[in-house]
Amino acid sequence: MEINKDQNNILKAYNFLLYFAGSMVMYEPDEECVADFWSNSILNNLPVTSRNPRFIEAASKLRCSCSDKDLCKEILTEDYKKLFSGPGLPLASPVRSNYAGYHAVSGNNHKSEKVSDFYDSYGWRYRSRYNIPDDNLGIELLFLTKLNDQYIILDDEASRMEMRNEIRRFIQQHLLSWLPDWNNRVQENAGTLCYKGIATLIYASCEDIYNLLDNSNPLTDFTVSVKN
Repeated sequence: MEINKDQNNILKAYNFLLYFAGSMVMYEPDEECVADFWSNSILNNLPVTSRNPRFIEAASKLRCSCSDKDLCKEILTEDYKKLFSGPGLPLASPVRSNYAGYHAVSGNNHKSEKVSDFYDSYGWRYRSRYNIPDDNLGIELLFLTKLNDQYIILDDEASRMEMRNEIRRFIQQHLLSWLPDWNNRVQENAGTLCYKGIATLIYASCEDIYNLLDNSNPLTDFTVSVKN
């Protein structure tokens, strides 16, 4: 029971990070976002720690980002438009279908199922209200938080094991299959540490959740701990 509780708390912390990062990819930054996450220094003290080198890199970038709070929204907006929304072809499109030829990281040569099929299998129709493509990274991250939420409320081990496998399958097929390339494009084209840190954070968080839910990897061996 204690192991499950600790695992659930870690997932809740990662969900917080995914909500933040996903919203920064889906929507142009606003004043409230800048005030909450940068002006109030929330990103200086992330709610979870990890020994994943990519996570450590992301935390470092975010701590050093937006040093000029007065210009923060302006530079974030400029980066967002350049990377994700155009005009013209975005330099780091957050839409998976713009990354041709990517398959599941398992090495299978056949194409994985469409992400829309995965959503439909869980009856997730709510995404239509966003008027954003199903394979937009922000939507995929939002769905991952929904899967995590479902996992957290389960109380029998058989169901939890099945859900762990499903979450890992989703991460493998629909996130880690293209996140490395997307992250590289952000690192190459972003003008701020803000979005470089956010992209690295997304990549690292997906890796960490995938490893956390490995049935053969006990929580006691996992190098993530929740901060008080």
